[in-house]
Order: sequence, then structure tokens, then C-alpha cells
Amino acid sequence: MQKLFITDLDHTFLHSTQSVSQFSKDIWNQKVDKAMLSIATARSFAKTNDFLKDLSLNLPLITLDGAMVANREKKLIDLNVLSKEIGDAIIEESKKFDIYPYVIALTDHKTLNETFEIPSQLNYYQERLIKESYTLDKRLCYVKNIRGAKDTLKLVYMGEKKVLRPLAQHLSKVFSNSIEIKLAPENYMNCYFLTILHPLSDKAHALGKVHEYLNIATENTTVFGDGLNDIGMFKLAGTAVAVNNALDAVKEEADIVLDENNDEDAVAKYLAKNI
Repeated sequence: MQKLFITDLDHTFLHSTQSVSQFSKDIWNQKVDKAMLSIATARSFAKTNDFLKDLSLNLPLITLDGAMVANREKKLIDLNVLSKEIGDAIIEESKKFDIYPYVIALTDHKTLNETFEIPSQLNYYQERLIKESYTLDKRLCYVKNIRGAKDTLKLVYMGEKKVLRPLAQHLSKVFSNSIEIKLAPENYMNCYFLTILHPLSDKAHALGKVHEYLNIATENTTVFGDGLNDIGMFKLAGTAVAVNNALDAVKEEADIVLDENNDEDAVAKYLAKNI
């Protein structure tokens, strides 16, 4: 039975320049015929494919924090979205805090095309993210009155922890178990992301769907990560591996903590040694 290896992208497999090193590309493409290799990321399906265009990748991709599982041929394996009604309700509640989200939504289930709707009321961190990373993104759509979408993949707020934590607590009280709330640091920009998803949109649930699809046992799976949204996968997989730059809470859940960080090709070096 081949082993399954699934890695997070940002701060785990990607360098801090938000790129895959040539060394990591080479190791991945050398090992892909000897083991099953894939990814689990908070990034969208489109951005994930951009990052991994030079990698041989034939397995399901876990994207959008687990909201979508699909292969490169755009075959949907699992999808969990928020309705327009609950998206609208969440945005109305966040207006009380004078905070507005990005709305990332699926527009076509066959092409997996997405929209990335931008509110007119942007804070410093939102403006900076768009300017530095998304200026040429064809999904961008500026909206005067931001609303939920029919198939909302996730709502994303950015800001300081002291600003976003009260909103997260408020949304948790109002919506209870009908949404998944993730408040986590964003190390590229030294701020926080508050992400709102369908309650089944998490990497652990998505990993379970991948196991079913591939008919592989959890004990034959190794996962790599650095952030809080990886902990669910760590608890489910047979072997959980944290890169050296992972958060302390993630390292505590890991079976193995690597000596190398993401900028030192930690994941690729582990694959080279263990496959």
C-alpha cells in the first residue's frame, strides 16, 4: 500500500516569498511515482494551481480550508458552502463592528470558477493584501454594498487581533454551530485573519473525504503543517509533522517536529529521506 503525504502550503511547503523552491519541485516530482502526494491549504483552487503548476499532482486537492476538495481536472469530490442568506446575516452583524469581509464564492460547479468580491470599505491590511498579492487577479470584483453569494466558499476579515476577536466571539454567539469560525495569525503581514466557513469546511473533514476517495487508511497518511487550521488533520492522520517555524500549539500536537523551517525546504527534505 502506497503512503499518502499531504502538506499545507503557506509557511510549510512554500517559502516566505510565497513560492516553491526548485529543490522542493525536484524532490516532489521525483517522489510522486513512489507515494501519493497532495496538499491541504486555505488558498483557493485557482491560486493553489498557480503555485503548483510545475508539480506533478494527480490527487485530490484540499483547498479553501477544506471547503472544497477537487482534482486538477476540476472534478468536485466534496464541497461545503454558505448560503446567501447566512452570508448576508453574517455581514450585517459585522457591520456593527464597522468591519467588512472579502467574499469568495463559487460561480460554476463545472469550471470551478470563483469570484473574489472586495468591499468598498477597506482597512489598511486589506488594501495592502490586494496591492501586494491580487492586483492582477481576474477574480477580483469591487462591490459597493458587499453581500453574501449563492455559494459562498468563505468570508474573510483582516485586522488586528484586538479588533477581530470581539467580532469572532459575537458571531459565535449569534450563529452557534451553523458556521465554522477560524481566527489565526497572518505572518506575512503581521495581522490576523478571521475566516467564516460552512461548519464542515475544515481540513480534517476534507482529509476524511480524501481517505474515502482513495480508499486509504488514516494510519498510512502523513500530514505537514504549521498553523492552527492544521491541528484537525494532525489528530486524524497516522503521522503529524510540524515544520520548525510552526506555532507552539501545533508543535504540541505533532508526532514529529522538523529541524528545518519552510524556507529551508523542510517538507521536501522529509520526503527525500522517508520515501
